[in-house]
Amino acid sequence: MSFNTLVFASHGSFGLNFDPFQTNIINLAIVIAILVKFLPGFLGGILQRRREVILAELKDAEESLVQASAALALAQQELSSSQAKADQIRIDGKARAQAIRLEADHRTIQEMALLKQGADSDVNAEVSRVRDQLRREAARLAIEKALVSLTKKLDSKSQARLIDQSISNLGNA
Repeated sequence: MSFNTLVFASHGSFGLNFDPFQTNIINLAIVIAILVKFLPGFLGGILQRRREVILAELKDAEESLVQASAALALAQQELSSSQAKADQIRIDGKARAQAIRLEADHRTIQEMALLKQGADSDVNAEVSRVRDQLRREAARLAIEKALVSLTKKLDSKSQARLIDQSISNLGNA
């Protein structure tokens, strides 16, 4: 054992070995030097490419956000416009329904007036027909009564003369 190995070994089980060949310090130094020389370029390139990909994805996400915001604003405008149109259609529909209702009421009133006029005409026609029928019946009864009374008052000679006179009056008319 060398002197370097025995340093601090006398105090217990812990000790340091300063022999470069036993501890592989040279190998470690070579590996570390190679890593320091080549690793920044290799890892730097990988990290740079990853950084560029992440930046591109962030840029795409920002563009998508801008497009989505613009689409949302447009959709909100269209929604507002559609709601305004729907409100106007609803108002127009109510006005149209009211106008149709009023027109139907007016038409119903006119039809009822026409029906009343028709009923009045029918009643007046029926009154005239009944009046004419009553006049004819009264005239017929008056004629029958006059004939009965005349036959009792007139003798056959007077009856013949009255019939001749009526025939001559009819012929002159």
